Amino acid sequence: MKRCRRHFADSDEFMSSNFDATEPIAISTAYSKMKTLCVNISNEIQADMKIQSYNILPTCIDLPNIAASVYSIQLRLRLENFLSVFPPSRPAPHVTELLITTSDFERDLNSWNISSINGGLVSRDLFHNYIEVWIEDTRYHLVGICKSEKILCTGTIHVTSPFVENMYDHIRESLNEYKVVINRWPQYLLSIESAVTHVERAIVKSLEKQYNDFLIPLKDGVSKKIEKHVHKLTRRHSVSTYTVPKELGIFLNTMKRIVDVHHCKVEDALKSAASFLILSNGKENFGDRMSGFAIMSRTKYKNYKQSIIKMLVNNTEANRSTRFKRILEETKEAKAEAEIRERMQVLCMQLTDSIRCLHHVFTSKIFVELCRGFWDKMGQVVLCFLESRKENKIWYRGSGYALEILDNLFASEMQKLQGNSMHDKDLEPPRSVVEARSILC
Repeated sequence: MKRCRRHFADSDEFMSSNFDATEPIAISTAYSKMKTLCVNISNEIQADMKIQSYNILPTCIDLPNIAASVYSIQLRLRLENFLSVFPPSRPAPHVTELLITTSDFERDLNSWNISSINGGLVSRDLFHNYIEVWIEDTRYHLVGICKSEKILCTGTIHVTSPFVENMYDHIRESLNEYKVVINRWPQYLLSIESAVTHVERAIVKSLEKQYNDFLIPLKDGVSKKIEKHVHKLTRRHSVSTYTVPKELGIFLNTMKRIVDVHHCKVEDALKSAASFLILSNGKENFGDRMSGFAIMSRTKYKNYKQSIIKMLVNNTEANRSTRFKRILEETKEAKAEAEIRERMQVLCMQLTDSIRCLHHVFTSKIFVELCRGFWDKMGQVVLCFLESRKENKIWYRGSGYALEILDNLFASEMQKLQGNSMHDKDLEPPRSVVEARSILC
């Protein structure tokens, strides 16, 4: 017990009211002293084990277990008091060093076959409340940054939002800070997963808010009655067409990067830490929240893509000269491909401009996805037209020419703009075109 008091005396100064607990260097020194205390106590137990091995004590006396019981209880009390005076606000290096040392102390006692000590040091119990607070503080700090972010990125084309890049840097830095905790107690992965996905949802929400002015045109907020009235007017008058702004490109490029890169890296980091453990809190399993965010973000990305395609298709319906269905209805009278090509000239010019705009605004992968979606939607016009006239094949010849012109336009423009980076499979006709061709055969 005297040896115990001697070691503890070195840390008494930190429990004094005269100690300045506001000085960072002093706090770091105090944590280092407590780490040394743990190491010294561990050395004392090892010394007792060595004495026991000499068989100089009566067999009824188990010195290592007796001494370890006293040391462990006293060490727990001292550490609890110390942490209450110097509560760790985050897993800073000096904090994680002490956490590692206490965890190693507990592990060593077990490896030395020291009996379980009632009231002794349990490192996880010692730090549990602090770890939970760290995770929640990190969550609300990062969510707070998302809520306060209002700067809109309107930079050059093919870029992503710096705000999102910075936020995922923060997430990765935070996960790196928690590595020590996760490696020793993977049970905290459930809380960390909850916090991370909460922040990710806040990132997407903030991103949508920043670019809301450019997303509004994509949202279907027009009632059917008004839409029908507008449709009637557009049959008689030329209206301005929708042009994809570069800001929308930045938004969708960023959403794509979240889906394909950022979230995947975060998910891989957390799942690799969980290894083969099955973690659950009774209500949900580890990974459920990450899967939920992945589904949500992919769905949003897909819906925004479809909305852009819908706007481009609506452009073709806005004017009489570009309305594809009307052109198809007039193909019955056409005698040759050249005549149909002439009737489709204005539409082809509009489609070409739309494709080039997409290439200018979006990254390669998104450009290809949008073009193929646009191509498929235009092919559906031909498919629906043919399906309604299956019994009347006099329309087939002209529709076949129109479909061929459409296919050549999309394939050639995509190839021209993408060059050698274009994959053969991306130049293959989409489903609607394949089905339309099967009717024409």
